[in-house]
Amino acid sequence: MKLIYEKSVEGRHGVMPPASDVPTTIHIKKELLRNSDAKLPELSELDVVRHFTELSRRNFGVDTNFYPLGSCTMKYNPKVAERIAAYPGFAHLHPLLPQLRMGGMLTQGALEVLYDMDKYLCELTAMAGFTMQPMAGAHGELTGIMIMAAYHRDKGNKKTTVLIPDSAHGTNPASAAIAGYKVVSVPSDSEGMMDVEALRKMVNSETAGLMLTCPNTLGIFEKNIKEICEIIHSVDGLCYYDGANLNAIVGKARPGDFGFDIMHINLHKTFATPHGGGGPGAGPVGVVKKLVDFLPVSIVVKRDDGTFALEYDRPKSIGYIAPFYGNFAIILRAYVYILMLGKEGLKAVSENAVLNANYIKEKLKDYYDLPFGQTCKHECVFSAERQTKNGVHAIDIAKGLIERGFHPPTVYFPSIVKEAIMVEPTETESKETLDIFINTMIELAKLAKNEPEKLKAAPITTPVGRLDETAAAKNVDIAEI
Repeated sequence: MKLIYEKSVEGRHGVMPPASDVPTTIHIKKELLRNSDAKLPELSELDVVRHFTELSRRNFGVDTNFYPLGSCTMKYNPKVAERIAAYPGFAHLHPLLPQLRMGGMLTQGALEVLYDMDKYLCELTAMAGFTMQPMAGAHGELTGIMIMAAYHRDKGNKKTTVLIPDSAHGTNPASAAIAGYKVVSVPSDSEGMMDVEALRKMVNSETAGLMLTCPNTLGIFEKNIKEICEIIHSVDGLCYYDGANLNAIVGKARPGDFGFDIMHINLHKTFATPHGGGGPGAGPVGVVKKLVDFLPVSIVVKRDDGTFALEYDRPKSIGYIAPFYGNFAIILRAYVYILMLGKEGLKAVSENAVLNANYIKEKLKDYYDLPFGQTCKHECVFSAERQTKNGVHAIDIAKGLIERGFHPPTVYFPSIVKEAIMVEPTETESKETLDIFINTMIELAKLAKNEPEKLKAAPITTPVGRLDETAAAKNVDIAEI
């Protein structure tokens, strides 16, 4: 498909704006003015409409196809949340308005959303307070580790190390390192969980804390989680809960009850917001009571007369970590999602996510290796190691799925599983869709065994065939590759 610039025909117009009848004065220095017209594409309106319509038909998203991307919940999100987020009363708010004189009274609805969301998330997680400001999950991790560092500074603790399991999300060690900590990896045991005895030997007086995802990136719930938290607390370390997989337990279990002190939630994954490609997102951070004073400013508070305001006078706060009050429109979508589903609805979401993942696991375990076969939570991790005997790798299975109209699962993660294929079906897919996916995966397993060369050539029927992935990452015009 040609680029819109390549379709340009000199002299063709899509719009003929009338000449301005309003006197204008340009205050731009002559040396800053361009010497020639901008090289914009010259096309008719119909040319432009057809170009972008054709592009949209080549787009792949959860609104059109199954998107079982492991470790990054890509579910269908209710459109009512989109509609409410677009209400002019919310969408047209100026982010500086609450800080202007009397502006707070003009933004009471938005402030109430932030205040209520804090309370709802505390109820769901057993935390004592949240900040809504972090703009993404990784941003939440950094905020949480900064709070951990502030706590130790305030107590005069000399802590240098953060412990992170080898099955962690890649952003965990990055966040801890940016905050100035030395990162030490804790191995997994034969059941895919954190090796508690190895952890016990690693913990010492320099341990600032632990970052843990539960269920972990293998989709397995850490059964020793309370013991793990007690080990960390024994040296005045803090336990950080990576809430990227909270959708597996939301409404069923609460990280604060396990013993975690700090956590973040990916609102765009656990609740509602179509996301992908880097955003938009929101990663609110929650803390237990002893850490509330370190939360970023500002905090929304409720006055005695029932009105809401922003509070900045917090001497122990880690300060500002994001512009204004976070990604408000994402918080609003999650707020709508929580109110619509309620307590029982959120439980059903978790139950269905777990049921769907285990259904796929059981149906495919005879066709792909399953390194950890116990009951999983929201996602299951297969290995294509069996298929490598015929020269087929996880990436070839992924390409075969693209050929057949599916977004491929995550491959080669977590790194502790060779030829990993991580499937997260989510709670929003029907049994019919799951069965079509399962049958396709079985077909690919048979193809890998009997006609591996066909699979290694896939995809051949898509607008773009198999790419040089290294080159494609560097060159955005993949038509040239």
